[in-house]
Amino acid sequence: MKLNVQRDEIDFGTNILKVKVPKELRNKCSTGLEYIDVTLGGQGFTPSMVTLFTGTPGAGKTTMMLIMADSLAKQGATVVFNTAEESLHQVKMVVERLGLTNGFLVGQETDTPTLLKKCDAIRNKRGRKNKPFVLIVDSLQCMEDGMYNYINSRTPERVLQQITDWTKANYTMACVIGQVTKGGQMAGTNKLKHMVDAMLHLDVERKDKDLEGCRTLEAFKNRFGGCGVTFFLAMNDRGFEEVARVSVHGL
Repeated sequence: MKLNVQRDEIDFGTNILKVKVPKELRNKCSTGLEYIDVTLGGQGFTPSMVTLFTGTPGAGKTTMMLIMADSLAKQGATVVFNTAEESLHQVKMVVERLGLTNGFLVGQETDTPTLLKKCDAIRNKRGRKNKPFVLIVDSLQCMEDGMYNYINSRTPERVLQQITDWTKANYTMACVIGQVTKGGQMAGTNKLKHMVDAMLHLDVERKDKDLEGCRTLEAFKNRFGGCGVTFFLAMNDRGFEEVARVSVHGL
């Protein structure tokens, strides 16, 4: 599957020192949550970035994404949380339980091309054109690509390609929740991992008795920053609280 990453028409054989990086890629988008920003390399998301966010059932994937959406809105970003798994009434009750008060935009679109068109309409509204735009999709396996009347094994790949092409063309950012199997492995083909810029995983600690039950957050891939930091987070009715962190860099 070919991704649309060729945007600047740079001639083959150009000296790398003469390649000009678009200014949009220099502007990091902090989530306002240290455990996510640091996991992503220290400064948060990079415009055009697509992140696949996986986690074991019950680890708190949706909860973490709702908290992140609210925090991003507080930082001044335009955030759309699109759920294809739950009703918006359920989402609203979770938002109330978590005490989230900054507000973000929501949707229940399952057709990916339609979702992206609706996001463009929001992006182009007066007052939003120069703001960072983040799309959160819950979840990849529940989305359709608009090409067929049924979901098959290749649908998640086509959906992710559509979202990726959209972010690269518009310097927007997307965080897509991915389901996992009963064995804890990401549902879908390994090609999904190669299509995204970053891959975050949320799990429940079971080996360390002192940290048992804590959520572990780590990056398995990050094209725009480093990996190697694992956060241990206590989960309560208001979200997550850092208990410890481990870094391969000794930070």
